Amino acid sequence: MGSWRNRSGSGNAWSVTKMLRNHGVVGNFVEFYGEGISKLSIADRATIANMSPEYGATMGFFPVDQATLQYLMLTGRSRDNVSMIESYLRANKMFVDYNQPETEIVYSSYIELNLQEVEPCTSGPKRPDDRVPLKDTKADWHACLDKKGFAVPKESQSRIVNFSFHATPAQLRHGDVVIAAITSCTNTLNPSVMLASALVAKKACDLGLEVKPWIKTSLGPGSGVVTKYLDKRYNLGIITALCHWLAEVFKAVRLSSCQLTCIGNSGDLDESVASVITENEIVAAAVLSGNRNFEGRVHPLTRANYLISPPLVVVYAFAGTVDTDFETEPVGPGKDGNKIFFRDIWPSSEEVSNLVESNVLPAMFKATNEAITKGDIHCGVNYLYLLALPTSGTQNRLT
Repeated sequence: MGSWRNRSGSGNAWSVTKMLRNHGVVGNFVEFYGEGISKLSIADRATIANMSPEYGATMGFFPVDQATLQYLMLTGRSRDNVSMIESYLRANKMFVDYNQPETEIVYSSYIELNLQEVEPCTSGPKRPDDRVPLKDTKADWHACLDKKGFAVPKESQSRIVNFSFHATPAQLRHGDVVIAAITSCTNTLNPSVMLASALVAKKACDLGLEVKPWIKTSLGPGSGVVTKYLDKRYNLGIITALCHWLAEVFKAVRLSSCQLTCIGNSGDLDESVASVITENEIVAAAVLSGNRNFEGRVHPLTRANYLISPPLVVVYAFAGTVDTDFETEPVGPGKDGNKIFFRDIWPSSEEVSNLVESNVLPAMFKATNEAITKGDIHCGVNYLYLLALPTSGTQNRLT
């Protein structure tokens, strides 16, 4: 496997989505198998399975293996309960042990994906299966402006429109980000992804990067446990300290809700921003960690919508545009005008793994699960919070 960023659930999910849509799996049950599965976390598998509407299958599912049992332990299940589950599954030949010879199973068709070949990617600007390698996103964006999606005349593509945003000088051009949202429960319940996002936010803020005030940012934790990361009342040590930076960047935090930007509930853009877009026919962009980006779904005024992993949402929020190449161009200016690059703020695999292993504990899940049956008449109602934080079907082989 490659680096951590190559193994993000979103990148794998969009690679699988593109591959399965090309193959044609409508009405099929898609089972994933192969030695590559042992390299995927449970949260990454859930992200891929949740994309089944996008690749058209009736469902996508993974076998139960040792990682599944470890996840049950992490989430507060008792050792006796987990042992019973393992015994039952083994007795019924539904448990996969990668130390044993692989059993050959007959499927209607087979597709193979080498996870080592999966690159960091974006998906857009119009469909979930419009997967583009991150390094090629800028070139693909210009192709979309030319004729692939938007047919903007060449002489208008580089036009900059100046305006006033609450008495602050501002400007917009094609490809500028006006919505940046960490959203979709399957992404935002993944501790690795959320804490990687927090690390990106902290590194960027420490180096002096700033998000333009006219970019509408929001953050929707995907579970009650992730909500605790963000709330200082739970005092989870380094997790709370790190997620302070994430909440500072993504001001609007909606707690444990599914009614978010990914289904069009981003809310209105500032009137000045909306006017510039409509009066000048700007092809504005939204970046989000959801799994659907059909034109008009995210927001009526964002004609270009890119699905990316939560840490990349943070990076693009600081960059402020999809018209950039992170391999060669800076994310933006930092302290003293120094150029800050992608490599300066992206966390290493070891940073993320050590943070999760040391700080995401079973007690967090147990306390949240025990509270499920408790509550009052307001349970199930979605609220927007501003936290008081300190400043037999197709089978796919993964190798």
